Amino acid sequence: MNKPIIMIGNGGHASILTEILLAQKETIIGFTAPTLEENAFGLSYLGSDAVIEGYSPSDIELVLAIGTIKPSPLREKIFNMFTQNKYHFKSVIHPSAIIAPSVQLGQGVQIMAGTIIQTNTKVADNSIINTGALIDHDCQIDSHIHIAPGTKISGSVHIEKGTHVGTGATIIQGIHIGSNCLIGAGAVVTNNIANGIKAVGVPAKEV
Repeated sequence: MNKPIIMIGNGGHASILTEILLAQKETIIGFTAPTLEENAFGLSYLGSDAVIEGYSPSDIELVLAIGTIKPSPLREKIFNMFTQNKYHFKSVIHPSAIIAPSVQLGQGVQIMAGTIIQTNTKVADNSIINTGALIDHDCQIDSHIHIAPGTKISGSVHIEKGTHVGTGATIIQGIHIGSNCLIGAGAVVTNNIANGIKAVGVPAKEV
């Protein structure tokens, strides 16, 4: 039996995740946020993230519902804080996503509508594969990464942790992108990119 869920966050990304979970008949206790907010789906405001400590890790699951528009340590910080205290983050997968049987998914992965992930790809903990993203065979998507809507990633690409790949970007086969990079919307990545780089354009260049 599935455990009830507490959502961390209440923005647009949270709305997408909430709708998926409710359609899958999951029970959501409520959401946490820094200050009192209303929720589009009528979920209860529970308080700040600190209220989660009042629930036993064995009784609930968490969904990290904070999105990103650039590399940010916040998702990683929250994920690590709660997993170190034995809480578990539930993966949220839209039923329209096509995921090859050999794909390996980490804890708390979020895969949105229309996504395709092909053979032998690995998606590590706490990563977001957003709407309509296409990831081909043998890719390695490390932890705390956001692959934004409409991204196309060819085979054998490795993206290191904390990187944000912007909407509609294209990454050709065999590319290695370092950690905490920002790949701009619509960029076409044809060469490897080192850690912490912002790259934009066609072809993508460091800025």
